[in-house]
Amino acid sequence: MKQEQFDIKFVRKWPEDEIVNLYKAGGWWKDHYDKSAIKHLIKGSFVFAIAIDKKTGKTIGMGRVLSDGVSDAYIQDLVILSEFRAKGIGKKIVKKLINHCKSKNINWIALIAEPDQEGFYENIDFKQMKNYTPMKYDEK
Repeated sequence: MKQEQFDIKFVRKWPEDEIVNLYKAGGWWKDHYDKSAIKHLIKGSFVFAIAIDKKTGKTIGMGRVLSDGVSDAYIQDLVILSEFRAKGIGKKIVKKLINHCKSKNINWIALIAEPDQEGFYENIDFKQMKNYTPMKYDEK
């Protein structure tokens, strides 16, 4: 059996620069953001997962869950560095996040997929919520 080239683990803290690098890779980091907020972002997550390349020790991916720990859970911020994509890392992170939620009896798990990523999530049992529309507060 082929040995995985990466580890996935849950963390309560991680070097800020490594997480910022992942947010930049996802296109979600703005220059005016304060990287010191990363420690609060990780701590405030129900669970925060990182993927590490076993060869280099480099942080190559992440994902997290927001939840009250009782009912619903939302997966967000799943990103894998481009050179490590299509190796099953994202799928393993999502599965590990789902399993953690289920171990806490949280079975209503949702996410909002980036455009053109629906197929990735459909392959791991997510379905579009017909008749529901994701919405975001946008103060004018």
